[in-house]
Amino acid sequence: MQADELAGKSIGERLQVIRERTGKSRAVVAGLVGRSPDWLKQVEKGKIQTPRLPTLVRLAEALGVRDLAEITGSASVPVDLNRRAGHPAVEALREAIEEMPLTAGTSAPPNVAALKQSTDYAWNLWHNSPTPRSAAGALLPGIIRDARRAARTLDGKPRRSAYATLTSAYALAHQVLAWVSDTPLLWLVADRAMNAAAHAGEPESMALGAWVLGNVRRATGREEDAYRLVTEAAALLEPRLNEGTETTRALWGAMHLHGAITAARLGREGDALFALDQAGAMARRMPAGYAHVATLFGSANAEVTGVNVYTDLRKSAHTLDADIDALPSVHRRSRLWLDMARSYHQRKDRIATLQVLQRATDTCGESMKHHPMARGIAGDLVRNGSRGAQRDARILAKRLGLTV
Repeated sequence: MQADELAGKSIGERLQVIRERTGKSRAVVAGLVGRSPDWLKQVEKGKIQTPRLPTLVRLAEALGVRDLAEITGSASVPVDLNRRAGHPAVEALREAIEEMPLTAGTSAPPNVAALKQSTDYAWNLWHNSPTPRSAAGALLPGIIRDARRAARTLDGKPRRSAYATLTSAYALAHQVLAWVSDTPLLWLVADRAMNAAAHAGEPESMALGAWVLGNVRRATGREEDAYRLVTEAAALLEPRLNEGTETTRALWGAMHLHGAITAARLGREGDALFALDQAGAMARRMPAGYAHVATLFGSANAEVTGVNVYTDLRKSAHTLDADIDALPSVHRRSRLWLDMARSYHQRKDRIATLQVLQRATDTCGESMKHHPMARGIAGDLVRNGSRGAQRDARILAKRLGLTV
């Protein structure tokens, strides 16, 4: 952004210009700093006092601004905002991801089969622990280091298997880091995942890497690139659907679910509903109760992903019958309850919004505490909910870490 584009503007006006240029909604930015969209609107319009420095720093982080002077207009307040740690698991993961030892050491390489078991176990913790970030985050640094060392010291098929496991570990690292780490670290994880997938040399690993990179692209406003990537990944798997494994078919379905969500956010209803239908047809081919270890693709996941798609298409009435409790993941169930709350919030049914957001928080409080959408909706309920629900809204907001 050129400096003269912001010249003469107030801090509030600068915030609005930067936010709109990055394509972020008030709800998302406000949620990241624990405030309501209405509060941010008043800041941008200069109707309330300029936030204090700590809040400005959090706003800058949410907007991806590295120098606070871009917001304040003062070159005398430079602040490097490149690193962010919103959860205790972040820093240990950052060290494991960023380090690149020049030697593999002299000890024997880790057992690849045991590494895969450890990674699958970490995924299981992510899906089932009441504190998924803490549980999976505690294991991942060691898994990443061991898998990387195995990939560097082994040859042939064991080496490719080590890289496939490393791809899966990076995919889980992305899940743990989403919403609680800085954007550069998420991009690094995505790059590491794609690089490991390329060394694994199999379409399934490439698809899993694309799933990670697609998530990062979509989260940073590059929805078109994300949609194109997962569409290409699905095409890569297409020739293997009949003779391939259940994993192959599940990843193909997961690419279509990813594409459906992304197309919906782009407002491309036809593409979104077609991808959703494709995923649904594949889910019906899978064994009863099947769920892919990473993406959770299966009949339950395909069914409830319609909550995301229809909500983003603002067809909220279609989402209310989804069987969220059928999904075999505590974390994912909480996210789907959150999407249900968003659906009610779109309809301005604040009592139902409050009840469903409470359900999401009861399901996995750690996930909701770190999700900007949950925090943004909770902040709005405190400010704009009915008088009778104010007490419960404030209790919920405090559970999510908001100051009320």
